[in-house]
Amino acid sequence: MSYRLDAFSGIGFDEASLRRAIDEHRGRVRPTLEKLWAYYRNPLEPVGLGDASVRGWYRLAQEAGLPTRVTGRRDSALDDRAAGRREVVIENDIAWRVQTMVDFLFGKPIRVLSTAADADTRARVEGALEAVWEASGGIALLQDVATLGHVYGHVDLHVRLDEDALLSGGTRDPESVAARAIRIEPIDATRGIGIVSRTDYRELDVYVVQVEGEEREQPLTPAPSPEGRGRKARLFGRSGRRERSERETRRVDVVEVIGRGVRQAYEDEVLVDETRSVLLPETLPIAHIQNMSQPLKYSGLGEVESLIPLQDELNTRLSDRASRVTMQSFRMFLAKGIEGFDRVPVGPGALWQTDNMEASIESFGGDAASPSEESHVREIREAMDKVSGVPPLASGVLRARIGNLSSENALRVTLLGLLAKTDRKRVTYGRGIAEASRVVLEALDAAGVVRTRESERGVRVVWASPLPSDEREEVAAAAAKVELGVPEERVLGELGYEATDPVIR
Repeated sequence: MSYRLDAFSGIGFDEASLRRAIDEHRGRVRPTLEKLWAYYRNPLEPVGLGDASVRGWYRLAQEAGLPTRVTGRRDSALDDRAAGRREVVIENDIAWRVQTMVDFLFGKPIRVLSTAADADTRARVEGALEAVWEASGGIALLQDVATLGHVYGHVDLHVRLDEDALLSGGTRDPESVAARAIRIEPIDATRGIGIVSRTDYRELDVYVVQVEGEEREQPLTPAPSPEGRGRKARLFGRSGRRERSERETRRVDVVEVIGRGVRQAYEDEVLVDETRSVLLPETLPIAHIQNMSQPLKYSGLGEVESLIPLQDELNTRLSDRASRVTMQSFRMFLAKGIEGFDRVPVGPGALWQTDNMEASIESFGGDAASPSEESHVREIREAMDKVSGVPPLASGVLRARIGNLSSENALRVTLLGLLAKTDRKRVTYGRGIAEASRVVLEALDAAGVVRTRESERGVRVVWASPLPSDEREEVAAAAAKVELGVPEERVLGELGYEATDPVIR
């Protein structure tokens, strides 16, 4: 079996190029990405259900970064200390920091506004785009996109078209047609492979989506009749063999190759579908989003990778502290020369006797403070605050009296680092949203659903403030915008109202 990529021969993309890209992604890129997701998600894996020597019924993904003296999994040739598993403490600081960053970026709905000069064109464009984005998932879609981008460093948006529905939809209800025929889907970095142009790293020649082991349904051939099964059928009858259902599932490797105006789908290297776009013959319907831009690179910078070393150190110190507390929280005894001491519990009224004049009982243990340990753990957390830009205050944790935070300006100063980082991400995510919207408008124009010129397909993303604000201040600012000449419908939209709302006069 082989890939038939004659449709991509014009850009020098052949079967060897595709296999090389898939092999590199499977062997080098995807294992690293899966580790990043494991550290973010930190899933538990049930273990030891049938092994009495294993403490606990689960293991966590972040245990991979703990030293063997804690986990008990060691090579005796490298470490001769006790092989027993100690207390393992995992505090997933990565997850809540990533979730907080996503909340600051897409915690509130955004507005995609047209930059067209004509008011009627703006209204049609904004209505169609809102219908497409809402049909694709709305704010939930954007939060998923942000989560994938924060973990992996980048994420891609694929604009899928039902061209038959677009061409037959007409212009009477463009919003309904757009919502029914267009979908914007996120593609995470573990499945998507961007083939960058040889002349410009910012441009894609081809985009490949590969999924291993995807389930597919297929019809089954009817089971043979009893007459056709011979003597076995006559002996056992129909109950002697379990009849197969009409359909069964099988697992296949799916590869989707997307180019400019052409799309191919393969299952186990067999071409099962090839379509050529009538509406977008020269457009690659992929919008690339970097979480934070990385100069001269296709992939962006994620938030998990830089936190992994500090997360491992934090989990190690917390596990060490748990072991120390366990050892020091109980009074222990060292008995010399007393027979049966190990068989009699230590407690009130217990009596031991011996004729050994050298016998003795010594006690040790008990809790004790460890200032250096507490300081070290605190400094690790502060380092994670600086690396991520997310202080505990952003998630609602107040560690000390930090003054009056009732003012939006006071909160802004306290969260300056996180807000600055969020503004940087608005550039990259906003560019991706604008690019996907441009592809949608180009398809709608080609189908005659919403007519626009190239200059009228620009959009502007309006972001809501992630900080709590005073409604009176918002209304006063809106009134000032109207006095400056900003269209009323735009000002009402920023406040969350529509011009058709009955409460608006």
